[in-house]
Amino acid sequence: MSKTVTEKISLHPRNQHRLRYDFKLLIEKCSELKSFVFINEHHPDTSGQTIDFSNPQAVKTLNKALLTTYYDIQDWDIPQNYLCPPIPGRADYIHNIADLLAESNNGIIPTGIEVEGLDIGVGANCIYPIIGNSVYDWSFVGTDIDEKALNNCSEIIKANPKLIDAISLQQQVESRFIFKNIITPEDKFAFTICNPPFHKSAEEAGKGSLRKVNNLQDKKVTKAILNFGGQNTELWCEGGELAFITQMIYESAKYPMQCLWFTTLVSKQSHLKSLYKTLNKVNAADIKTIDMAQGQKTSRILAWTFLSNAQRKNWKFEIQPANTRF
Repeated sequence: MSKTVTEKISLHPRNQHRLRYDFKLLIEKCSELKSFVFINEHHPDTSGQTIDFSNPQAVKTLNKALLTTYYDIQDWDIPQNYLCPPIPGRADYIHNIADLLAESNNGIIPTGIEVEGLDIGVGANCIYPIIGNSVYDWSFVGTDIDEKALNNCSEIIKANPKLIDAISLQQQVESRFIFKNIITPEDKFAFTICNPPFHKSAEEAGKGSLRKVNNLQDKKVTKAILNFGGQNTELWCEGGELAFITQMIYESAKYPMQCLWFTTLVSKQSHLKSLYKTLNKVNAADIKTIDMAQGQKTSRILAWTFLSNAQRKNWKFEIQPANTRF
């Protein structure tokens, strides 16, 4: 049987990563990747080239190559054991946000720094602000409770001057809160974005990572290797994903006029019923669930707003006043 280049049709139509990775191009842009690439005769595309996705260093180097090649980002790196997210899935979230904003903008995707997003849990990787700024020229405030993660984001921003005026950082000093201390009376966000910690405990997070590694390898392993990394605060919190997003919803109701769309990823579909109930309790004006898929993994974006349809149509994207954040 002849090999063909397969398209990942489950990804968003504007996603640059719908085709198999072009390792020749990626290695040209990031020579470090070469040592991790090998030929897999059973791989479905024409080249057969791939990497070991259970190897944390290989995954991180692939991310670095993708960010350099497609988003013009230099010197991207993350500290050891921090979350190294898959770029295609993160790009899909950004593209779906763009479609959501277009619905209130006469079907036109709004671009430019006056479109500001709030990234809850930006982590050390700064992925969502990087992609959002590169593709749509949006500006961002990235928040996290982890000072080391924010310091690394700051280094990434310094290494890429185009990001300096586009991305602000702020530490959430009270870990039990999400929007409190972050959204000021002057802020006006087009959207919030979040990849919440979805495990309830470190043990549950370890089991999840073990399953992921076993899905990526032919041989069975018994010790979890975090191929995509992740600190405790990135992977789990008390009550898990459901508790975190429920808290987010209740807090969002205190800032109804300061954000066009609040959004978050929801990994477990079974949580939606409870989350919709909470959203109705706080009188959300509109609620949407946007399905996403990447390979065998399915996820969804939960989006809600407190603005009426008329208020959304009249929403003005404005350059925000300068804030000293981090």
